[in-house]
Amino acid sequence: MNRPIPVTKNDYIDVVFEDLTHDGAGVAKVEGYPLFVPNGLPGEKAKIKVIKTGKGYGFGRLIELYEKSPYRVEIASSERHKYGGTQLEHISYEGQLKYKENQVRQVLTRIGKLEDVIVHPILGMDHPWHYRNKAQVPVGEKDGKLIAGFFKPRSHEIVDTNESLIQLPEINEAVQIVKEIASELGIAAYHEESHKGVLRHIMARYGQQTGELMVVIITRTADLPQKDKLVEEIVARLPKVKSIVHNVNSKRTNVILGEKTKVLWGNEVIYDYIGDVKFAISALSFYQVNPVQTKVLYEKALEYADLSGEEKVIDAYCGIGTISLFLAQKAQKVFGVEVVPEAIEDAKRNAALNGIENAEFAAGEAEVVIPKWYKEGNAADVLVVDPPRKGCDEALLQTIIEMKPKKVVYVSCNPATLARDLRILEDGGYKTVEVQPVDMFPQTTHCEAVAKIELV
Repeated sequence: MNRPIPVTKNDYIDVVFEDLTHDGAGVAKVEGYPLFVPNGLPGEKAKIKVIKTGKGYGFGRLIELYEKSPYRVEIASSERHKYGGTQLEHISYEGQLKYKENQVRQVLTRIGKLEDVIVHPILGMDHPWHYRNKAQVPVGEKDGKLIAGFFKPRSHEIVDTNESLIQLPEINEAVQIVKEIASELGIAAYHEESHKGVLRHIMARYGQQTGELMVVIITRTADLPQKDKLVEEIVARLPKVKSIVHNVNSKRTNVILGEKTKVLWGNEVIYDYIGDVKFAISALSFYQVNPVQTKVLYEKALEYADLSGEEKVIDAYCGIGTISLFLAQKAQKVFGVEVVPEAIEDAKRNAALNGIENAEFAAGEAEVVIPKWYKEGNAADVLVVDPPRKGCDEALLQTIIEMKPKKVVYVSCNPATLARDLRILEDGGYKTVEVQPVDMFPQTTHCEAVAKIELV
């Protein structure tokens, strides 16, 4: 028998927030019924208005705070906080780290049923602002001028902004200057509803270690009006620019980049380093957006792999070879597999760029390629996985269990799917020894973690 919902829409009630959801909303409970309320923090007492109820949970709006959390901080712009991707900006950095570390512990216990795993204190940043090295900013028009910023959630309305507090200053500057130049030259913004206009997005990438900047102009049309003047002005006003690229996306789609890319000026790639490893980054390359914390993450993965120089290592979901090339410095041989062919070409190029000859890369699905390697005699002593947010494919997990590598190192961007996959590996004969959370994305709800797993 279903229990009746203890609140109704438009009720005003007093609550105490107990927790945060995965997207940073406060969680309050009324007779066990959870209400999710944006901007509420654990421990705070507040008045809320119930705005929606469902079978298992409801939503509320914060009306008044009676008692504030010691971790609450004032924010400069409520609009940017609501729409600009900084969901945890109203929490002190100490509070953010505590929340993320607790999130990892909770899902390992609740989803993974892993009670005795060592979870280390989270590794945060010394300077948790202005860290992102890439932006893809939608462009629109308002009062006859170009605007660029971010979309309001669940809408196509662009909020114009001059600065993001999580983008590097060089990225913020590049986007604003390109927007100004395009506006001065009368280049029309793309209109989603009519599928007319020209300029869809401005993209900027920056090599933090090299100081090299790439600007990508993404348009609906193959023709870029005022192209020569646009390039001339970008080069004049952005001295760090090394590459200006034109990408054409003529489709009605939410996908940002199209299939046609042409270099308008400078080089096809810019370069950056993670540790001592150099990477070539094109307009289409996947590259970690926070290389400072990526180095922390990969060094921990390397520590957990504990390589002596004799091991064969398989890197599933290898991308452009970022982890593979770190591992290759300590392993006998590294085999990397990735489903995106362009990423594999980048991985091969990056291996050559660094003079690394003991890394081999193949394009394909990990759950198909790795069993093939296994049959050919290329069994791994150590297997590293760095899957997308949905976690590892079940077929890959079964292959790992059959192959029985001595160690598995799991790099995760989603603690919930990490916990789920660790449970499967544990049931297949492995033991999760320790987990290290790493804060790759301060001011947001995202948390990465590295798990050390050994064959029992």
